[in-house]
This record gives sequence, C-alpha cells and structure tokens, in this order.
Amino acid sequence: MDKDRVEGSAKQAKGSVKEAVGKAFGDKKLEGEGAADKAAGKVQNAVGGLKDAIRDKTR
Repeated sequence: MDKDRVEGSAKQAKGSVKEAVGKAFGDKKLEGEGAADKAAGKVQNAVGGLKDAIRDKTR
C-alpha cells in the first residue's frame, strides 16, 4: 500500500471532523476547510491507488 493512500485517508478523516465541528458551531470557515481537506484526501488517496496499480502491473 502506497503512503499516499494512508495519508489521503488520514486527511479525509481530519476533514470530516473539521467539517462536522464547523457545522456544529456554525463556523463556515472551519466547515469549508474541512470540506477542502476531505477533497484533498480523496485526490491523494486516488493517486496512491494509481501508484499501487502501476506497481502491481510492473511486477
């Protein structure tokens, strides 16, 4: 498993927490940051998945 997949999953979790806290407290800035972190985590996770797929095909 590529490190990007691990880091991406961690960013998604962190983003979900930030987004939920932002919604709970009515903090639109924090909510937006959380959504951005989730999106970045999804992209990073996808990149890691591609790296894994390429690595598997070259073996």
